[in-house]
Amino acid sequence: MIASLAGLVEEKGIDEAVIDVNGVGYRVFLSLRSMARLPPIGQRVRLRIRTIVREDALDLYGFATPAEEDLFLLLTSVSHVGPKLATNVLSGMEPSELAHAIATGDVARLTRLHGVGKKTAERLVLELKDKVSGLAATPIAAGEPGAASAQRTDLVAALVNLGYKPAQAERAAELAEKAAGPGAKLDVLIREALRSARS
Repeated sequence: MIASLAGLVEEKGIDEAVIDVNGVGYRVFLSLRSMARLPPIGQRVRLRIRTIVREDALDLYGFATPAEEDLFLLLTSVSHVGPKLATNVLSGMEPSELAHAIATGDVARLTRLHGVGKKTAERLVLELKDKVSGLAATPIAAGEPGAASAQRTDLVAALVNLGYKPAQAERAAELAEKAAGPGAKLDVLIREALRSARS
């Protein structure tokens, strides 16, 4: 199985990238947070990889950090949580914040993640509560200044990675934050920025 890839960023989408490793392009699915950390097209990157084999596909899921990969493995061990949903969940919260929500049984917070209903959130808590303790640092509260600035940085980086010029990305990020309202997650903000650009 492929455990990591090191090569050039050849293409970028919203939730996937093509990494050129010695002339072979590997399509890798990533969370929005990992996408935001990718360097520009043409530059070198190293990603941790999990290979998911199904009857009709062999998919690669990439991670910018070991914590994200660890949480992906835990999430996909839960019944009815596949790799796509796990990637959506990782797009909505930093790994330590997500682990904290699971460890404290914060079902309401988990259900705000894209694709997570109440039953799934309860399953995550039930099956992972004792397993995430090592990953659950106390996250910055949503209202604290550090949370907003870190999220804005990730949002602008994600938009630049998608082809925006830095000044355009800053403006789109500002508009998306106003449209989505306070406390909106990164995946919601990126979708809002892209929707505004198309309208």
